[in-house]
Amino acid sequence: MNPIKFCPDCGHATTQAVPEGDNRPRAICTKCGTIHYQNPKVVAGTLPIWQDKVLLCRRAIEPRAGFWTLPAGFMENEESVPEGAWRETYEEANAEVTNLQLYTVFSVARISQIYMLFRADLPAADAFSPGIESLETALFSEDKIPWEDLAFPMMTRTLEHYFSERKTGNFTLHVEDMG
Repeated sequence: MNPIKFCPDCGHATTQAVPEGDNRPRAICTKCGTIHYQNPKVVAGTLPIWQDKVLLCRRAIEPRAGFWTLPAGFMENEESVPEGAWRETYEEANAEVTNLQLYTVFSVARISQIYMLFRADLPAADAFSPGIESLETALFSEDKIPWEDLAFPMMTRTLEHYFSERKTGNFTLHVEDMG
């Protein structure tokens, strides 16, 4: 992670030091003394479901342009996790999902990210279209998922959990460390 080099509050240079009462280096402004913390980014998204199919988006942007994914992206300030998941689904797939239920949480410490994906209901089989960040959107049954062309391991794991649990109808929250 790149350290903060200039204070967002006053614009002066920062130095890396361990503040009193803390246990790790932080960016501390050399002028105003403000301590700046860098925290993980949260990625929020959905697993949109229509009957026996799930909605996937083929990415129009990097990373992994051209590969398929569940609609998801970085949260914005001043939104809840479900709001971020809903917004990302709308932006990437023009889909207004309902009944969001937290389903998978992945910690990816090596890149300082946390993924939170919700199972969600898609209101109709034609209630989606590609958003600005998607080349195409499509519903897939389990046997048609483009497994080799999925963009991210967190999406693969979410789909694996879903198709495994769908057989029994017992859906549980999955929390995993992806390294």
